Amino acid sequence: MPKFVSVVFIDGGKVYHFDPRELELHSGDRVIVSTSRGTDFGRVVGEINDVTAAEREKGLKDVVRLATAADLAQVAANTERDAAAIQACRELIAERRLEMKPVAAESTFDGNRVTISFSAKERADVRELVSKLSDRLQRRVEMRQVSDREEARLVGGYGQCGRRLCCTSFAGDQEPVSIRMAKDQNLPLNPSKISGCCGRLMCCLKYEHKVYVGFKQRAPKKGSMVTTPAGEGRVIDLQVPGDSVTVDLGEGHAVKFRLDELGADKEET
Repeated sequence: MPKFVSVVFIDGGKVYHFDPRELELHSGDRVIVSTSRGTDFGRVVGEINDVTAAEREKGLKDVVRLATAADLAQVAANTERDAAAIQACRELIAERRLEMKPVAAESTFDGNRVTISFSAKERADVRELVSKLSDRLQRRVEMRQVSDREEARLVGGYGQCGRRLCCTSFAGDQEPVSIRMAKDQNLPLNPSKISGCCGRLMCCLKYEHKVYVGFKQRAPKKGSMVTTPAGEGRVIDLQVPGDSVTVDLGEGHAVKFRLDELGADKEET
């Protein structure tokens, strides 16, 4: 059975699959892979798995080798050149008083091409800027306009929880987030409470969404009567993370029970 290994090129970026050939690869390994743009440097984010029929038909490019010390030195040199590219871009933007902001630069592994990501409120015409940058940097330049969420992923930072932004922490984390997810989790629909530093809905809303939906399908409604190991009582609170409910057994005696400890709920009369 053919195999594949999952690789990302930037933290939190899209996951791509490659043929590991005979290499023994593990999560965290740094590798050189073959891409449509030539060889590139990436990081393994999953163990080797069997290829699906769809992927087999599409075909997979190869992992060329594990990254060597020379490869890592090349990546470090590219990082320095990326910083220079961003600075040159800032200067040209300032000279032309353009309403845009360079966010990040990413060189191909061979260093012959650099892609500069930028943010702007309106769609920007960058043809002249690309030409000037190519002349100054003496290599091919591409520019792409990114969304607020993508800008946060490229720049990085910390969320309200004090941890690294989800979009930079979890590979392939590009699933959309909806306001329905906040409603299903009974969160306040105050933008300041449920928005991340990018100004969009927080990515973490989607991680527990299925848990909340599943809990609501199984749990008795608040206010309903249930049978517990300590007798009948009324549900007065729901605790989704603990998969439990708090039941008022009468005379101010409230006890928490797991869902699997409860009998069928009874309709109010």
